[in-house]
Amino acid sequence: MPKLKTNRGAAKRFVRTASGAIKRGSSHRRHILTKKSTKRKRHLRSPAMVHPSDVRAALRMIPYC
Repeated sequence: MPKLKTNRGAAKRFVRTASGAIKRGSSHRRHILTKKSTKRKRHLRSPAMVHPSDVRAALRMIPYC
């Protein structure tokens, strides 16, 4: 069977944890930050986990991570 190609966009966005879960960064932190509260920006800093319904799709995009 041939090697699978990794989706490079997904490889830059997701990282696999030791337990096998998939970690992702939060969106809405790039620009237009002046109108967002400090609390909102602080919470967006912390990484989040990929939702269970999306894990299968994410794993397909990053087969060797």
